[in-house]
Amino acid sequence: MNFSLPNLSELETAAEIVYAALPPTPQYAWPLLCEATAAEVWLKHENHMPTGAFKVRGGLVYMRELLQRAPEVRGVIAATRGNHGQSIAYAVRRYGIPATIVVPRRNSKEKNAAMRALGAELIEYGDEFQESREYAMVLAEERGLHMVPSLHRDLVRGVATSWLELFRAQPALDVVYVPIGQGSGICAAIAARNALGLATRIVGVVSSHALAYKLSFEQRRSLASPVTTLLADGMACRVPDEASLAIIFEYVDAVVAVSDAEVAAAMKLLFITTHNVAEGAGAAALAAVMRDKDKLRGLKVGVPLCGGNVDHEVFAEVLRDSV
Repeated sequence: MNFSLPNLSELETAAEIVYAALPPTPQYAWPLLCEATAAEVWLKHENHMPTGAFKVRGGLVYMRELLQRAPEVRGVIAATRGNHGQSIAYAVRRYGIPATIVVPRRNSKEKNAAMRALGAELIEYGDEFQESREYAMVLAEERGLHMVPSLHRDLVRGVATSWLELFRAQPALDVVYVPIGQGSGICAAIAARNALGLATRIVGVVSSHALAYKLSFEQRRSLASPVTTLLADGMACRVPDEASLAIIFEYVDAVVAVSDAEVAAAMKLLFITTHNVAEGAGAAALAAVMRDKDKLRGLKVGVPLCGGNVDHEVFAEVLRDSV
């Protein structure tokens, strides 16, 4: 179901909910990173969140609003590759409500461990996210649980608080690059940009091994596409969300794709230039900036380091082998 983008007042009330639990995150123009990109790159550190990723902002707002509307809710369920699940588990713990999280088989071991540590019941089902989501919907019906979607207006409101911080700190950004999983991040960037009346261009980033959103954007209709990425699991989307597609069609300037090799190189570059750890999806925006380096020379660019939840063995391999 399509939804309208939240206005500035709604984003401000979302910020009150987020800041009651968490502080804002910083944004820095790291000198070595600016030198490597030949642009003034402002890196937004959502990896500094206690769950290691931006989605916790959305989880906090979603659960607060859900329990205002439906205080009888006694349990929730969600499907995830990790960061959405952590956000929901973190948020419901504040209300003493149990969370069940469904992940694909062979999901990140350390993301799984983090969700369990937050008190979630973890169920492994399916070979990719779409299968996990469909199974979670079945379990929600069987167990009488509230199914938390991957995209919802309240999730977007919460996530947009990060973009409010970045845009208010750096209102003259020429362009921002935003990874696309199910769409909450890029819809949030659009909402904050529009609410503040800025002219910043917005470029979506997908994995070249998960092209659903790029193909859909180019053909202006929803298209599924196989998922084969081994590194950017946060962007491993086979079927696009219709609501986010509608917003992307209207407001996004371009959608570009980056390969696992390019993502790995960006993860390594982020560590070398800032000593911050990025997971695959967390480095995708920078990978796209490096691909577009020539056309961005001298511009002011916003890049979210939207998550740092990468298994240590994977990260060690990236640091050792990527170019």
